[in-house]
Amino acid sequence: MARAFPDKRVVIAPSILAGDFGRLGEEAQRAEEAGADILHLDVMDGHFVPPITFGAQAAEAIRRYTSLFLDAHLMVDNPERIIPQFCDAGVDNITFHVEASKDVEANMERIRAAGVRVGLTLNPDTPVQAMFPYLERIDMLLVMSVRPGYGGQAFMRESIERIMAIRRRADELGTRLDIEVDGGIDRTTAPLVVQVGANVLVAGTFLFEAKDIAAAIRELRGDGGRDAQ
Repeated sequence: MARAFPDKRVVIAPSILAGDFGRLGEEAQRAEEAGADILHLDVMDGHFVPPITFGAQAAEAIRRYTSLFLDAHLMVDNPERIIPQFCDAGVDNITFHVEASKDVEANMERIRAAGVRVGLTLNPDTPVQAMFPYLERIDMLLVMSVRPGYGGQAFMRESIERIMAIRRRADELGTRLDIEVDGGIDRTTAPLVVQVGANVLVAGTFLFEAKDIAAAIRELRGDGGRDAQ
C-alpha cells in the first residue's frame, strides 16, 4: 500500500537523477535527512528519451534506504511493460507519459489496483487540453518545464501559463489535483510556479549540488535559507 502523500502547501521532491549514482541509497538518505518531502525517481529507457538511468531493481534498492514517499516518473516507451515491476518495487506514485502509452486507461487502472497513486505527465509539446479528460481520475499531473531526458536544462517560461490552465480546470471540476513541476526549478522559478497553482516541486541540480541541501530545500519551500548555494 502506498505511503500517504505529504499534506503540505509546497512539497519538495529532490530528483535523484542529479545524485551520485554510485551511492543512490546514501543520496536518498541525505535528501531525507535534509528535509525532503518525497523522492523523485527519473526512469529512462534510451528509447522514449535518449538516456538510460535505472529500472525497478534500483527503485527497490532505494526503498530499503529511505522512508520517503517514492515518486517514479516513467520516461519509457510502452510503460505497461514495467508498471507492475515498479508497483512491486515499493514506489508510492507512478507517473507515465500518454504519448508513450498504448492504453492510458488500462495503465491508470493497473496502477490504481496495485494501491499506488496515479500520475500523468504533460510534455512541453503536448496540448494542455489533452490532459483535461483525465484530471478527475488521477492524483497528480506532472508538468515538464523542460524537454524530458536530461537534467540541468533551463526552465521554459511558457510552462507558467500551462500550469495556470491546469489548475483553473481542476478547480472548475472540483477535483483536488497535485500539480508537479519538473525542470529548471530553483530559487527564481519556484515562486513563479507555486503562485500559479503548482504544489510539488522537483529539483535535481539545485538541491544535490547545493553546499547545504537542507537550506536549499527550505528556500524552495519558501522558508528562507538564502545561503543554499
